[in-house]
Amino acid sequence: MKAIRLTLMASAVATVLSVGMTSALAAGQSVPASASENTTKWFVEFNGLPTSEGGRVEATRSEKAAFRQAAAKAGIKFKERRAFDALFNGVSIEISPAQRAKLSRLAGIKAMYPIEVVQAPKPVVAAAAKALTAKMAAAAEAAVPNMNSALAMTGADLAQSELGLTGAGIKVGVIDTGIDIDHPALGGHGVPGGDTFPTARVAYGYDFVGDAYNADPASPSYNPVPTPDANPDDCAGHGSHVAGIVGANGPGITGVAPGVTFGAYRVFGCAGSTDSDILLAAMERAQADGMNVINQSLGAAFQWPEYPTAKAADRLVKAGIVMVASIGNNGTSGLYAAGAPGVGKKVIGVASYDNTEIDLREFTLSTGGAPIGFADSAGAPAAPTSGSAPLARTGTTASLDDGCAVQPAGSLTGMVALIRRGTCSFYQKAFNAQTAGAVGVVLYNNTTGLIFPTVAGTPAITVPVASITAADGALIDSAIQAGPVSLTWTPDTGSFPNSTGNLISPFSSYGLTAELGLKPNIGAPGGFINSTYPLELGGYATLNGTSMSSPHVAGGVALVLQANPAISSTAMAAHLQNTADPKVWAGNPGTGFLDNVHRQGAGMLDLMQTLKAKTLVTPSQLSLGESQPGPVTSTLTLKNKSSTPVTYDVSHAGALATGPSTFVPSFFNAPAGVAFSATSVTVPARGTATVDVTVTAPGLPDRSIYGGYVVFTAQGEGGETLRVPFAGYQGDYQAIQVLTPTANGFPWLAQLIGTSYFNRPTGGTFTMAGTDLAYFLVHMDHFGRTVKLQAYDATTGKLAGVVSNDAFVPRSSTSTGFYSFAWDGTLATKSGVVTAPNGSYVIKMSVLKALGDKATPADTEVWTSPVTTIARP
Repeated sequence: MKAIRLTLMASAVATVLSVGMTSALAAGQSVPASASENTTKWFVEFNGLPTSEGGRVEATRSEKAAFRQAAAKAGIKFKERRAFDALFNGVSIEISPAQRAKLSRLAGIKAMYPIEVVQAPKPVVAAAAKALTAKMAAAAEAAVPNMNSALAMTGADLAQSELGLTGAGIKVGVIDTGIDIDHPALGGHGVPGGDTFPTARVAYGYDFVGDAYNADPASPSYNPVPTPDANPDDCAGHGSHVAGIVGANGPGITGVAPGVTFGAYRVFGCAGSTDSDILLAAMERAQADGMNVINQSLGAAFQWPEYPTAKAADRLVKAGIVMVASIGNNGTSGLYAAGAPGVGKKVIGVASYDNTEIDLREFTLSTGGAPIGFADSAGAPAAPTSGSAPLARTGTTASLDDGCAVQPAGSLTGMVALIRRGTCSFYQKAFNAQTAGAVGVVLYNNTTGLIFPTVAGTPAITVPVASITAADGALIDSAIQAGPVSLTWTPDTGSFPNSTGNLISPFSSYGLTAELGLKPNIGAPGGFINSTYPLELGGYATLNGTSMSSPHVAGGVALVLQANPAISSTAMAAHLQNTADPKVWAGNPGTGFLDNVHRQGAGMLDLMQTLKAKTLVTPSQLSLGESQPGPVTSTLTLKNKSSTPVTYDVSHAGALATGPSTFVPSFFNAPAGVAFSATSVTVPARGTATVDVTVTAPGLPDRSIYGGYVVFTAQGEGGETLRVPFAGYQGDYQAIQVLTPTANGFPWLAQLIGTSYFNRPTGGTFTMAGTDLAYFLVHMDHFGRTVKLQAYDATTGKLAGVVSNDAFVPRSSTSTGFYSFAWDGTLATKSGVVTAPNGSYVIKMSVLKALGDKATPADTEVWTSPVTTIARP
C-alpha cells in the first residue's frame, strides 16, 4: 500500500504504484517494485456492533478473544496494535501479506481495511509568518488581517460583535498535531515550556504518539513505535494553526469562537506522518472526554463512506457529537476524490474557498503608487528587507517577456528582471535571468490569483525570486516601457486584496462519493489563512488547505450551539447548509455560473443567516443517484420555528456540471430540469409544509455529474433565502469501465524479479517461496464494491478456491496508477484454507461495480489471467 499524504489519498486495498517512472515501464514490460509500499497494517472488523451502536462491551471483547484464539489455532502470526470497542468493533494489526490472506478467511471477520499512512501538511507561506513573529517578539500586537477577513467571509465577526457569541461552554476536540499550550492566543503565558497541561483553554487531550513518531516507511526519520504521554503539546504546527482558527483569543488575533474549551488529541510526531488507526483511537478518546464538536483536518482521499474512520465519525454524530472534517486537497486529481472521514454520511465535509485578503511581503516602485505585495519562491533566497535596483524586462517584445530565451551575457547586470509566467519552467526563467547578471527576479502570473513558484534546480538559484499577480505585473511592465523605474525592497508585510477571494481553492477536492452521495457538504475560507503556530516555530503562519476551512466550520458550530443548544448533532448540518451561499465558478468568475455543487456543496458558511433563520428545510441536500431510471422526485419539508407564518417563493438555480472524464473533468453549463408541486408555499407559525421537487437530468454525455440548488425566498422586503443543493449522475453508473488498460495494457499477471514486476502475458511459473509469488496488476478507473480473485484449474476448469475477496476498493489515485494483488498459493474453500497443489491455474478477477447488483451480470467486470503455474521445489 502506498503511503498517503493529505493531498494524496491511497487505495483501500493492495498496492498503488506510480507509472511513468522508467523507460521499462513506458515500454509496458515491467514496473519498478521500489514504487510499491505494500501495507502490512490492517483494520480487522468483526460482525458484532460497537458499543456506540448498542453492542455490549462484553460481546465485543469476546469476539476479539475468539479471533485471537482462532488465529493462533490456524498458526497465523500477527502483531496486534490496538483494540476498539466504542466506535468500531475490531482491532488493528500488523501482518505479512501471505499471513493476511489466510487471516482474512477466518470466521467472524466482517471485513479488513488497510491502515492508511496520513502525512501532516506543511505551511506554504513562510514570509508572512516570519514578519508576524518579528512583531510579536517586539511585544507589538501581531495584527492578523487575513484572519479578520476570513471571519468576515462567514459572518463570524458579526456573530461575535452583534450577538455576543464566543462559543463559551462548548468543548471542541482537535485531532491533529496537538496544540501549543504556551501560546498566549490559545490561553498560554507566552513562554515556551512555561505552561503545564491541562490549561484553562486546553483542558482535555492526549498525545498518542510522542515527538519522534513517523509512520511513513519512505521517510528518513521513519519511526513506527509510538511513545504516548499525557501532554498533547504541539511541535509540528498544524494543530495549533487549526486551533487558532477555531478559537484563538489574542494577542492581536481572534478565532471564530474565542471562548471554546479545547481538547487536543495529538496523532503526529514533530515531523512526518501517522496511521489511520491512531486517528480512530483519538476519536474514541475525544468521545470519552465529552467533546461537543470534533474537528479533523486530516484524511485519506478516494475513500468509501464505509472506511473505518468515516463509519466511526458517523457514529460520533449519532452519539451526539458534531463531526467536522476537511474534504481533502486533491482538487487536481479529478472527481470522486473526497476523503475519509469527510465522506461519512453524517459528517460535515468541508470544501475550501480562498481568503479575500492575503498577507504578503512588500516592495515599492520609484514611480510611486501603493506597495506591491509578493511571495518568495521556494528554492531561492528570501528577498532582502532593504535596497533598491532598477527593473528590466527580459526582452523588447512581448514574445520575449516570458524569459525563456537565453539572455545576452551581462544584459541584466545589477537589475531585477520582470518575467511573465508561461512557456518554460520557473527555474529556467530564473536561471536565464541570473546568468545574465540579474540580482533578482519578479515573476508575474498569466492568469488570476497569486502563485507560489518553486525554482529549485541545479545549478541553484542564488538571487531572490518574488511572485506577484498578473495585474501588478502588467502595471510594472507598462512602467518599464514608459521609462526607467526601480524597485525598493522593504521589511513590511501588508494585507492585499486577493483576486481569487470567495472562489473555490484550486486544491479543494471534488465529490461525489463512491456511492454518489453529495460531498462536500459546505465550504469555508481555507486558502491563505494566517493563524497561530507554535512559539518555537514562529508564533504565526499562513497555511492553505481544507485543513483550514474545516475549523472555520467547527468554530461556527460552537457559536450556533451556544446560541441554541437544542440543535442536535444530526440536525446541525441542515441548519448550516440551508443558509450557506454558493459562489461562482473559480474557473471563470466572469461568467457568473455557480461552481459545481460536488465541489462546494451548499456554498460558503453564513453564520448570521444560520443564527437568524426562521425556517429549516429537510433534507438539506439531495443525492439523486444515477439518471438511468428517469426523473427523481423528492419531498422537502419546511419547518417554521417562528410565531408568524412565512410564505416562500420556490425556484431553482443551476450550477455547472462536469464530465465525462474522472481524472480531467470538463465543464458544462447545462442546468437540470426542475419542477415543483407549487411555486410558492406558506409555512404556518410553529408548523410545517412540504414541496415536491422533480429533477430531470440535463442532456449531457454519460458519466457527467450535474447539480443545482432549490431556492426558497421569503416574500417581503429583506426576506431570508434558504437553499437545498442537489447533485446527480448522468447515465448508467455501472456503465463506467473499471478495469481500464492504460498505456501499459493492464491487467497483468506479473512476476517480481529483483526490483521490478515483469509482465507475463503468456503465463508464468512461481515457486510461491519468498517473494516469488503471483502478482496481478490492475488499473481501476473507478471504485469496486468488491474485488474477488478465484483460482480455477487450467486443465479442468473447475474452481479450486478463492484467492482473495476485498470490499470497498477505491479508484486509482491517478489515470495511470495501478494496484497489485498477490497470491501466495493458498486458497479458501468450503472445507477451509488449503494449499493449492502444484499445477496450472487461471485466476478470474471479478469486480462488482459501485452500487452494482451482483445478480446483474453487467454490473460485474471479469478478467481472466494467463496460465499461472505453481512449481514448488
